[in-house]
Amino acid sequence: MRVNIEDLAVCYGATQALSDITLTAEPGEVMAVIGPNGSGKSSLVKAIAGLVRCSGRVAFETGDGDQPRIGYMPQDISSRAALTVLEAVLLGRLGQLGLRVKPDDLAMAQTVLQELDLGGLAGRYLGELSGGQRQLVFLAQALASEPNLLLLDEPISALDIRHQLEVMLIVRQLTHQRGLTTIVILHDLNIAARFADTVAVISAGKLVCHGRPAAVIEPSMVASVFGVDAAMSAAPDGSLVVTALRPV
Repeated sequence: MRVNIEDLAVCYGATQALSDITLTAEPGEVMAVIGPNGSGKSSLVKAIAGLVRCSGRVAFETGDGDQPRIGYMPQDISSRAALTVLEAVLLGRLGQLGLRVKPDDLAMAQTVLQELDLGGLAGRYLGELSGGQRQLVFLAQALASEPNLLLLDEPISALDIRHQLEVMLIVRQLTHQRGLTTIVILHDLNIAARFADTVAVISAGKLVCHGRPAAVIEPSMVASVFGVDAAMSAAPDGSLVVTALRPV
């Protein structure tokens, strides 16, 4: 599903969070949204999800006439301690659930839990989990809805390096295999360079640039947007590596 964003603006009272954002996210691609803290990244994702009022236009092109199915993982996830892991993931299928849980719903929830290596935690309560484990559970909840649009707000911020890599590998594989449109907010430029098909840079509520990682993540952008002098190199597999040297 293609997402077309035209002249998008978001205001919170007198505060302008975003303005003049024009951007397209393509099916089968992971778009990473990067930028400094407070630049408007979360507001962009919330506007696409329809969770905040905005002006401009957000249009969904499904190609088959279906309604967009949005899997959204917010940055601020509550523990919801009274729910088990399986129950939390089943909530991701709220649109499909009736008075009873159907076998298909249960099967999908269990499949997603296995994909994220959470099968052993299905009966545990969310309040018993670590922050990183809860983050994985809410990612599973977003995937359980079988979305055609996946919106992830810092999905790896509380994870250790191994789980960061595993989660981003899963997100990229599912995006490519299922033709999802995935928009993910990231802080780590190296993760964005390695796993994203395209990168959108936002600073002070405006779109700075958008394109392939190697074209977007370069020294002058990192210096002007992040205030950091950085060196670019290549990993053994050819992926871009960003090394922060000093504040500008």
